[in-house]
Amino acid sequence: MLNRKEILETIDMVEKEHFDVRTITMGISLIPCIREDAEKTAALCYDRICKKAENIVKVAEDLEAEFGIPIINKRVSITPASLLTSSFCGKEVVLAKALDKAAKTVGVDFLGGYSALVQKGMTSYERSFIKSIPEALAVTDRMCSSVNVGSSKAGINMDAVRLMGEIIKETADKTKDRDGFGCAKLVVFCNAVEDNPFMAGAFHGLSEGETVINVGVSGPGVVHHALQNMKGASVDEIAETIKKTAFKITRAGQLIAKEASKRLSAQFGIVDLSLAPTPVMGDSVAHILEEIGLDSVGGHGTTAALAMLNDAVKKGGVMASSNVGGLSGAFIPVSEDIGMIHAAEKGAITLSKLEAMTCVCSVGIDMVAVPGDTPATTLSGMIADEAAIGMINNKTTAVRVIPVPGKGVGDTVEFGGLLGTAPIMEVSPYGCSAFISRGGRMPAPIHSNKN
Repeated sequence: MLNRKEILETIDMVEKEHFDVRTITMGISLIPCIREDAEKTAALCYDRICKKAENIVKVAEDLEAEFGIPIINKRVSITPASLLTSSFCGKEVVLAKALDKAAKTVGVDFLGGYSALVQKGMTSYERSFIKSIPEALAVTDRMCSSVNVGSSKAGINMDAVRLMGEIIKETADKTKDRDGFGCAKLVVFCNAVEDNPFMAGAFHGLSEGETVINVGVSGPGVVHHALQNMKGASVDEIAETIKKTAFKITRAGQLIAKEASKRLSAQFGIVDLSLAPTPVMGDSVAHILEEIGLDSVGGHGTTAALAMLNDAVKKGGVMASSNVGGLSGAFIPVSEDIGMIHAAEKGAITLSKLEAMTCVCSVGIDMVAVPGDTPATTLSGMIADEAAIGMINNKTTAVRVIPVPGKGVGDTVEFGGLLGTAPIMEVSPYGCSAFISRGGRMPAPIHSNKN
């Protein structure tokens, strides 16, 4: 349990430093709901989600009141939906609508798991499912989608990479009345994890229990505040301070996670200790990096500072909980971080620099808006680059990119809330269509052969 000193420190973190539990996510297995008929499967999925997650919002609100720690999002993740729709190809959207309705009924912010895992190959039903994603995201409000196209063990499915570039373009077009907002709910992974509580990439893995609670804690403001008193300190002293701060954040998150699991009669899964920023001033990962000593995030030295931050966060977190999982590191979504937004507006952050930064942090090219006329093959090239980084370095990487219809470099798009503001970023004019059109499967690296 937390002692008196830790309780007082936590109060300060909440009141002055924007500390919060970013999400409580309930993972629910929907395998028992599989039927050959789309309507029957959808109805059973709706009923099961409503039964299992009926109290998640109330429990989160009770925990907020009892412990004084804000819980920003309440979410649900489900079994990868392509497994549920295999017997009714062409009618996948029936399930999507039921999932969205269930999310609204139980009151969660988002439901993740309209997902497919195709890192080694695609069946006909998985291809049909992936092709349903643009329509599914266009007709739903709270449902999120993800596709895993590569892994360090299997290599990269370049056919899926090519298809996902086309899917992103189609999703943007189908939601063009909302500036391509559907793409903000769609992420393409390499090495996707089964216990991620964050959206848009959460799904309930097949190796997970029947019902599991995963909690994502976040504290960029807490880390930033801790470093403000360290002018002139050495890099190893900075790392030690970040590590100690991450420990405190994770301890509070573990307390919430255990209590939520108990009250919801679910298994306690993991605490994801990712530093997830918001567009609010004082809650920025970019500002942490600048506090370390950069004139602006994106300048030379950014990747090194981010590597140190990410490593220190992980070291502090694993000392505080034996159940650390998910992504656990530092997120750098452009539109969701006030410091990243400003850096993109002034040209300090480019797509090339973001790609370098994703070698050492969580996820990848995240919440990046690009011109609406960006070719699908160029989007596939971005996915291939990020997947290669993940595959070679045995880490999770991802692309969540929004080609905004009708807008170009110099324009800005407003998504609102936690999704923030996205300056349209310049894309290289040099294409890769001949490479992407080859298809096939990129072989796994030599170090994958570890059996």
